[in-house]
Order: sequence, then structure tokens, then C-alpha cells
Amino acid sequence: MEKNAKIYVAGHRGLVGSAILKNLQKKGYQNLVVRTHHELDLTNQSAVSSFFKQEKPEYVFLAAAKVGGIIANNTYRGDFIYENLMIQNNVIHQSYLQNVNKLMFLGSTCIYPKNSLQPMKEEYLLTDTLEYTNEPYAIAKIAGIKMCESYNLQYGTNFISVMPTNLYGPNDNFDLEKSHVLPALIRKMHLAKELSEGRYDEVLKDLGIKSLEEAKSYLNKFGVSENSVEIWGSGKPKREFLWSEDMADACVFLMENRNFKDIFKEEEKEIRNTHINIGTGEDVSIRELAETIKSIVGFKGKLVFNADKPDGTMRKLTDVSKLHDLGWKHKINLQEGIIKMYKWYNEND
Repeated sequence: MEKNAKIYVAGHRGLVGSAILKNLQKKGYQNLVVRTHHELDLTNQSAVSSFFKQEKPEYVFLAAAKVGGIIANNTYRGDFIYENLMIQNNVIHQSYLQNVNKLMFLGSTCIYPKNSLQPMKEEYLLTDTLEYTNEPYAIAKIAGIKMCESYNLQYGTNFISVMPTNLYGPNDNFDLEKSHVLPALIRKMHLAKELSEGRYDEVLKDLGIKSLEEAKSYLNKFGVSENSVEIWGSGKPKREFLWSEDMADACVFLMENRNFKDIFKEEEKEIRNTHINIGTGEDVSIRELAETIKSIVGFKGKLVFNADKPDGTMRKLTDVSKLHDLGWKHKINLQEGIIKMYKWYNEND
């Protein structure tokens, strides 16, 4: 990518998009195009068509998506499949019609089967049944991979799909109902610590609630009190976590240095599984994660694991051999990342 190339970052205010935008700015890219959801509804085919005809971006990072944790994924199943399919169909198709040089589609490692072999290689896609709770979201993302792959093969486009593992970092979603496990645990333990230390004004400010009684009642719904924090599941599942700014660095590196043709061998009769895992290749149990966050936050109470609640997939570890072979490796380890994340949360609360 040339430094003056016009680059569209879709979803620039989210965890993924904001990290990519920051990385591009840091590396000297100046001709960056962004739109808020209010300015451009990516589920609207006509609006997306008009935008691409007017702006004619040369490169596209498709980081816009409807995302959420296990509760949101299982509750809003229709929303997750509809909105994500619409967003990616519109952006990918218009990128083809308007001759975008290169597009990067960002998905998720939830595309792999629930009982996939570990670590998960790209070739394990579509080999077994998906995890039920996030099946609609996963199917949408699989469709995005196949759309990019199919357009490349039929039309000669240069669309790359990357599947980041569980991400965390600046601009993460800390909503107690809809956030992913790591930011949710940080906020829960932070609020529990504030309650235990009698810092009630801080709790009310954080929640935007005026009554302490109301605040305690609200937090109780999420298993948060001054003495304990409830965590869904047994704590045994293992998860891999990648600092979002590392993920962004990997994405920009691939856009700068790699093309679709670099991802497969030309002699292959069937070209499939051309997506790239982005992760660390290292995982940790939810219990270990919770204990680490508890220590960093400074919460002195108990952690209560509710085994009546779903665990989800027991292990989700990516095989990042392809990514390493393409020339990129992560830099920030989990302990360092959580410290940086908690600092960001406190500064932006």
C-alpha cells in the first residue's frame, strides 16, 4: 500500500477497526476514509453502493460487524446472522464492482467446529458441527470467507480473509450483558473492588445510576457484590487472547506485504481454506484468566464459578503456523496486555 493510497476502514470505532486505524496513522497513512454507523448503514445496499461510487477506495479493511459475548450471541441469533451477512455482502460486492485493489475481511475463530482438533488449523473449517450458542455469527463469517475466496477465483480480485482469536484492548466493549469474557471480568472485579472499599460514588458514576440500592440490585443480576464475583461456567474451558493492537499490526503487515496468491499453491486442484488465523498460539483456562485479572485489579473477594451456566467450547486454540510462515508474530503477552487494558479502562471510565 502506498502512503497516499485511499484506505477505507469499515468499523473504525470498534475494538478491531480502531486498532487498525491507529496502526495505519502511526505508519504514516494519511488518506484514510471512515464513516460512523449513523453516517453510513452498511446493511443498506443502496447506501453502500453510493459510498463506494463516490469515494472509490483503493484498499478496504472490513472490520465492521455485529459482535457480542456468549449471552448476546445466543439471545440475538437472528440479528447476528442477518446484520453480519448484509454488511459483508454489501462491502465485498461493492469492492469488486469498484475495482478495489485489495480487501481484508476480518472474521473470528468461532468459525471452527465445536469439537475441532487442537490447535485449530485453517484446514479444519467445515469439518464438523459448530458451537450452538454462536452458530449464526459463525455461519455469517464462514460465508464471508467463501465470498472472498469465490470472488478471487471467479473475478481475479485480491481479497484476504483473516480470523483473529479472542481480542481485547483499547475501545473494547465493557457492557456487563454483551461484552466478551475478558473485559467483562475486568469491569466486574473493578466494581466489586469499589464496593468492597466503600467507594460508592465511583460505582454510581461507572454505572450511571443515582441510587446505591439500585446499583447493588443491578450488579447482583450479574453476580457482582463486595464479597464475590460470579463467573459463568466451570472455569475449565481454555481460551487464547490477543492484544488488539498486535492484531492490527498483523492485519496491516499482511495488507502491505502479502496477496491472495501467496496463501495457496497454484498446483492445488481445489483452492479452499485460504483464510489466515491470527493469534498467539498460546491459551489459558478461564479460571486462570480470572485469577490473573483478580490479582491485577486488586479484588480481595471470592470467585464463584457457576457450573450450571454453559461453558461453550472447551478449548479454542489457533494454529498460527501459516501466519508465522507469512512473516508475523505477536509481541504483547497476556499479563502485560491485561495491565494495559485495566489502565485504559480506568483512564476512560
